[in-house]
Amino acid sequence: MNVFGRVVTAMVTPMKDDYQVDYEQAERLASYLIENGSDGVLVCGTTGESPTVDDKEKLTLFRVVKQAVGRRGLVMAGTGTYNTQHSIELSREAERLGVDGLLLVVPYYNKPPQEGLYRHFKAIAESVDLPCMIYNIPPRVVVNLLPETLARLANDVPNIVAVKEASQNMDQVALIRRLTPPNFAIYSGDDSLTLPILSLGGAGVVSVASHLVGKDIARMIELFYAGRVEEAEALHRRLGPLFKALFITTNPIPVKWAMSLVGIDCGPVRLPLVPLSEAEKDAVGKAWADYKQNS
Repeated sequence: MNVFGRVVTAMVTPMKDDYQVDYEQAERLASYLIENGSDGVLVCGTTGESPTVDDKEKLTLFRVVKQAVGRRGLVMAGTGTYNTQHSIELSREAERLGVDGLLLVVPYYNKPPQEGLYRHFKAIAESVDLPCMIYNIPPRVVVNLLPETLARLANDVPNIVAVKEASQNMDQVALIRRLTPPNFAIYSGDDSLTLPILSLGGAGVVSVASHLVGKDIARMIELFYAGRVEEAEALHRRLGPLFKALFITTNPIPVKWAMSLVGIDCGPVRLPLVPLSEAEKDAVGKAWADYKQNS
């Protein structure tokens, strides 16, 4: 098993009705996730509404979630931004608070060229002693971190040890596997592509759906690695409609509401995100009910 395990949940950030962060509920949620299939949790990724959570809130979340999880699992902090110096400062603070690793997203909005991406990630990773996972998600940030650039980082910077690949391009995943060292870990950034990425040499998933079905996702990965591929495929197909429903609109709107279906209130989303419509709630609720019925 690599440093981050197989299933990392990109954790939502619980909010109170007044849109303030609910730190006590964040502690409870992190513990629940570790007890239900997750090897670790990612705090303040996109699913954690990182664009609208300020630095003070992020640092408090890193601290309380790490305290809640303890040695039972890993806590990864989302500290990447489109500002290299800001990312360095936030990463150093997260390290001081005791997190186990960092997620560094490709810079958004300012569209750096590949050499800029290389220098950005190298500067952040070299400012800390923590293992770092790069997050490549072209649909959200516009820029695609090319496999050749990622390979440079993997070979030149010892603590850049993994990528969360959400390009949805299987040819790119295969090229990353070919160009990077064998111990460099490739994680699916899309629940629905976890099994295909495993087949190309992937290590696991940074998951949204694991809020609800973490044990089943972990089981699917376990079956695959045990050579029981047909059973893994059958479980993947059964999970598929739920994966789709949880992205019926912008993440994390659906999954944050869906946690109420398992008795965990994670509160509202902050603007500019908005709540699920009634029709969307019905669709997510039906997918969950169908999944439970077929389990």
